[in-house]
Amino acid sequence: MPSPYLYFPDERLSVAELAAACLDGHLVALGDAYIPADAVETPALRGGSLRPLLGDTLAATTLTAAWIHGAAPSPPARYRVQRATDYRLHHVIDRRLDYHDTPVPMRDLVRIGGVWVTTAVRTLIDLARAGSEADCAAAQTLLRGGEVTVGESMRWLEQAGPVRGKRQARARLAAWARDQLDVTR
Repeated sequence: MPSPYLYFPDERLSVAELAAACLDGHLVALGDAYIPADAVETPALRGGSLRPLLGDTLAATTLTAAWIHGAAPSPPARYRVQRATDYRLHHVIDRRLDYHDTPVPMRDLVRIGGVWVTTAVRTLIDLARAGSEADCAAAQTLLRGGEVTVGESMRWLEQAGPVRGKRQARARLAAWARDQLDVTR
């Protein structure tokens, strides 16, 4: 069931009405939707805001997944997605998406707000593999949130078999584990 707090253009309100509500301070933008200005931004609302764009066949990954989990302050300019199905997609992918055709295994996915999102463990690993400054900052926030640990991520990597960027991910995870130990001392 869609959230009553999410407003999409041309569903309940036209684009002009949404713009007017934003100017009046009643609504604020959230992902590809709008929410009441006094609503609490939750992972379910962030995920639900991408529902028309991702549908049931695409999964949010890396910074997009980190944003949905609450580890990134704002959504990326282009949503990073992979397919959440075993079959290849044969339709035009939206230009707002950075699409990668590699499927994400179902064991690494969770439904948040009606869309597929990589689990916190898989998101941390993907951020460690990507390694940009924004990815590392989101990974640190995800670790501080306590939803995932470095140990869980290391175990996932050990059991995963061949994974692109595995060595770099291990090195970054080990460095983040050292940083956490230094902070707790």
